[in-house]
Amino acid sequence: MKRMAGLSALALIISSTSGCGWVWGPEGYFRDRGSDYLEAQQTAPMQIPPDVSVAKRLDPLLPIPRNVADDSVKGEYVVPRPQPLSALADASDYTLQKSGDSSWVMAQHPPAEVWPVAIQFFQDNGFRLDEQRPQTGEFTTTWQRADELSAAMAKRLSAAGVGADSESRVRVRIEPGVQRNTSEIYVVSAERPAGSTADVAFTNRSVNTGLDAALVDDMLASMSRNAEQGGSVSMLASRDFDVPSRVSLSEDGSGNPVLNVGSDLDRAWSSVGRALEQGEWRVEDINRSLGLYYINLAEKAEKKDEKPGFFSGLFGSEPDKEEIEARAERYQVRLSKVGDNVQVTVEKNINTVAPADVARQVLSVIQDNLG
Repeated sequence: MKRMAGLSALALIISSTSGCGWVWGPEGYFRDRGSDYLEAQQTAPMQIPPDVSVAKRLDPLLPIPRNVADDSVKGEYVVPRPQPLSALADASDYTLQKSGDSSWVMAQHPPAEVWPVAIQFFQDNGFRLDEQRPQTGEFTTTWQRADELSAAMAKRLSAAGVGADSESRVRVRIEPGVQRNTSEIYVVSAERPAGSTADVAFTNRSVNTGLDAALVDDMLASMSRNAEQGGSVSMLASRDFDVPSRVSLSEDGSGNPVLNVGSDLDRAWSSVGRALEQGEWRVEDINRSLGLYYINLAEKAEKKDEKPGFFSGLFGSEPDKEEIEARAERYQVRLSKVGDNVQVTVEKNINTVAPADVARQVLSVIQDNLG
């Protein structure tokens, strides 16, 4: 009772002094500290003495973005709310996702079901397939002029700035989504002058964003129509991704477990992603550009269409966010290109390697699922 009375008195005092600057004002005890970072000064990055060798490179924990418009702005600043990924309003099996200038298709189907649908779209529009790798979810088309494609596609290319004196080809990559039994479909195009024999390589980022966006839009519409009619399944794509030529579990110079995968980075990324998808832990996020899978060993893998039972929902046995955070065991699986191979390592964070027993356990599961 005395404790409640004391708290009530404290609340009364604070509320009665709400007009005092020493409490709520710019210099008050409860002042808004949201803009304090504007006064921070940038310092030189940490340097390792030349006579000291380390097993892990020191990377900035919180790197300053390169696209900061002006670092001399002072005063109050309201941080804008992050823009959510844009998606179609209807709950379709296929939805359009956007982030900046990039766009891709999110499918509520595994890659095995998405593969034949994507192939059918490009063939229906006059594209000739050049290389197909269903086990890694990639296919490319040959170099073609716009007049060799369907009339609708030729019009699309013209609107995207592809002239009659140019040739283009397309690479389509189908990756497993973060959630089990989902897929993400990416399209990247390449262009060259008509009649040229130059082998223009595909880039990781879109060169002609207008053309790639148009292809993604048309592919989305085609896939949605196909979903209404019922699609097919690719038996090749339904199997595990290509098993790398060599997979070995060893240790680096510091005794940290390392999984060596004998393949290119794109192929290893797909293979490790599928191996994690088949595992028992939850993949909470991915970062393709950094080669990172974020896993939580304390949570079971999410399964599509898995709903809580009647009694679990009735008695509230599902853990809440606080419980999940309290027991979380988060690690990140990193893929790094080393020579002709790819090294897979497990880290606690960007500056700390995972304990050897944890890393060996995770890498052993990945190795087993790669076979």
